[in-house]
Amino acid sequence: MKAAIMGYGTIGSGVARVLSENRDIIKAHALDDIELKYVLDVRDFPGDPINEKIVHDYKVIVDDPEVKLVVETMGGVEPAYTFVDAMLRAGKNVATSNKALVAAKGAEFIATAKENNVNFMFEASVGGGIPIIRVILKCVTGDEIESIYGIVNGTTNYMLSAMAEKDVSFDEVLKEAQSLGYAEKDPTADVEGFDAARKIAILTSLAAGRQVDFEDFPTEGITKIEKADIAFAKENGMKVKLIAAMDKSGDSYFVRVAPFLVSKESPLFAVDGVMNAILVRGNMLGDSMYYGSGAGSLPTASAVVGDLVEEARHVNKHVDFTWEPSKVKLLDPDEQSFRYYVRKGTECHITGMMKEHDFLSGEGKDCDHFIRLL
Repeated sequence: MKAAIMGYGTIGSGVARVLSENRDIIKAHALDDIELKYVLDVRDFPGDPINEKIVHDYKVIVDDPEVKLVVETMGGVEPAYTFVDAMLRAGKNVATSNKALVAAKGAEFIATAKENNVNFMFEASVGGGIPIIRVILKCVTGDEIESIYGIVNGTTNYMLSAMAEKDVSFDEVLKEAQSLGYAEKDPTADVEGFDAARKIAILTSLAAGRQVDFEDFPTEGITKIEKADIAFAKENGMKVKLIAAMDKSGDSYFVRVAPFLVSKESPLFAVDGVMNAILVRGNMLGDSMYYGSGAGSLPTASAVVGDLVEEARHVNKHVDFTWEPSKVKLLDPDEQSFRYYVRKGTECHITGMMKEHDFLSGEGKDCDHFIRLL
């Protein structure tokens, strides 16, 4: 079975490596060889064996009836959207790691795949190598998912862990994360919470079966976290974590991304460094947590290849699941109740449980900074 990769960067090159080095085990699970025929990229790679497979026009892949499996690892919405749409309409199965594309166009692509009797899969778009999409779509389908709380961004989790361990400032730890390759030159998507927001939007869309747009719920990053906040958390047996959160209430949902103070009682407390973890609560299952590498070439590539194997086993059959384009009505975040850590000057304390609008109109109105408690 012939495959193509669109985008030969960190993840795309990882997919090529997994397909090559794990060929035998992939064949055993896919019930056929998966052979890489094309790699789409704007660049050439002289001296790399992959160079003989490089093409620069996506239509070469679209027009080749031999290619039934396509990987998209380009990132961003365009031109990835145009390319993926063309592949699905040409009767090709697509697997992607692109959370921006999935968050924006997932429902549309699922409908297009169904129309053309192919599959669009995106396990690697949330949690890297953690198989959280399959958990929601296949493993907990007998449950009503009541909440999802996740550490889904390795960059910010590393930074917050390092601030606690090394007693350094946000600016200092950001430079360190960039030097180690954990943070991009422009870290905005990570440190402002936008990456995590796209991921919880995808998970909530799957849990609800309808579209959730990340622009429609509050998103806070970690740029306002100071050493005093980290020190208070440490002194009180807690840690600051950037949490992507969903809580079901009735027929709708509270969704947000924000820093939270996490106590030792939470399974998320022990998730440090670049690791990710996602805590799912079902009304029958109770709590279950999924932990692993949330990024990186090979962990993410492994999840992509897992989708390819699934698609190879269903190459002439659409695997259906519900993600409708109609939007979920999200609840007013100011109606949700929390306890709050409050910093004003050199004074820090924790409040009682109260609704957010009451807190913001009272203690939170003139404080220097506050963090919710998980």
